[in-house]
Amino acid sequence: MKLLAWNAGWLVLAAAWLGPLPEMAQTSFAAHMTLHMAVVAVAAPLLSLAAAGLRYDPVRRVPAMFSPVPASVGELVIVWAWHAPGLHHFARHSSLGFVIEQSMFLAAGIWVWLSAFGGKSPRSRARSGAGVIGLLLTSMHMTLLGALLVMSPRLLYSHQHGGGGLSPITDQHLGGAVMLIVGGAAFLAGGLWLTRDLIGNGHGDEPVLGDSGIGIVAPSTRQL
Repeated sequence: MKLLAWNAGWLVLAAAWLGPLPEMAQTSFAAHMTLHMAVVAVAAPLLSLAAAGLRYDPVRRVPAMFSPVPASVGELVIVWAWHAPGLHHFARHSSLGFVIEQSMFLAAGIWVWLSAFGGKSPRSRARSGAGVIGLLLTSMHMTLLGALLVMSPRLLYSHQHGGGGLSPITDQHLGGAVMLIVGGAAFLAGGLWLTRDLIGNGHGDEPVLGDSGIGIVAPSTRQL
């Protein structure tokens, strides 16, 4: 299953980066946002889930570098910065800008997803709890940015000319909707999945130290 997720993640990246989306994104915001979501909401979780818990999982080696909430905040800064008009324009019309932008998007996405799902297996409750918070925070800021783009009454990016017969402002609204729905839903689903670690272990679990704080072990059978 992990091998399937690993290969699928790289196939998604290949389709996103080597297909028509980078060229379309030069004039269409909806194409850019489809590319962005393919990287952070599809490829990044697939690659992260494939690597999570294995010997080359970086969370096992340096867990302090993969705290879910700081990772979520870092991802927020990266995403919002690259959607400021100046940097966004740079990434659309410069090969160097495009490579830097997409590399940072992928790194930020993997940082968030691995911080939530990586580390020792089974995950400690502390890491699962922090992962839920980190993923839900990411879902919230994706939803907020998408909603702002959908509701904006004016065109934010001067290089946009629309695509598929859409007007530039409609194209921008469509791109915002893609971020709101796909990005918000993907990170929300990840957070909800991790809640199973918090509510599915029954009662009487004993606390132990894990890779990110307090974890649990199953209760032992006691002689009455």
